[in-house]
Amino acid sequence: MTTPTPPTSATPRRDSLRKLVEPLAKRMAAAGLTPNSLTLIGFGIAGLGAVMAAAQWWLLAGIVATVGSAFDMFDGAVARVTGTTSRLGAFMDSTFDRWGEAVVYLGIVIGCTRAGFEVGAWLAAAAMGSAFMVSYARARAESLGFAPGKGMAAVGLAPREIRVAILGLGLVGAGLFGGVGHTSAGDTTTGSTILAAALGLIVILATITVIQRIMFVVKQSDSEVDQRS
Repeated sequence: MTTPTPPTSATPRRDSLRKLVEPLAKRMAAAGLTPNSLTLIGFGIAGLGAVMAAAQWWLLAGIVATVGSAFDMFDGAVARVTGTTSRLGAFMDSTFDRWGEAVVYLGIVIGCTRAGFEVGAWLAAAAMGSAFMVSYARARAESLGFAPGKGMAAVGLAPREIRVAILGLGLVGAGLFGGVGHTSAGDTTTGSTILAAALGLIVILATITVIQRIMFVVKQSDSEVDQRS
């Protein structure tokens, strides 16, 4: 039996994104921005988005948090165009990406709690846990030699860019349709429903992604055992 290879559906998407951001990455590099500085800028913007979510400025939180997440593409792109890719840069990138994702979800938990929308707070906490399991499954698998390189990134329905898009749309929708909380009549606002739907979708898709990555590693492990037999 042959070792299973990761699905390739995510590869064309990632290659297309790289081609789109490369010209801008070259301009950033020419302006003196380094990959690590872009990583820190992205984290700072994500933190600002988290503060806005905690303050229940949902529309701005969605826009700002999404912009902060976009720097996940720029720091790697600048490293590639300048030939400065390194293990330290990869470590900084992954660490601050996860940290930034966590603070945004924390901001949503705080904002939903302040608005009296407990379901939103629970879903935000569940979405954060599910999202972190997606990243952990990839990191642990690759550290053990499964799906070498960045092969595991192509496994699953909800890699980070998909989660970011869904969350951004949910926050913007919440801001545009009455915010999060309850109307004067005591009904849940449309914005609450939109944000809850987005968070719930992240939980579902991220959970499926974790299962897909577990199954991929199991199949690869079985193939390696068969090859040694």
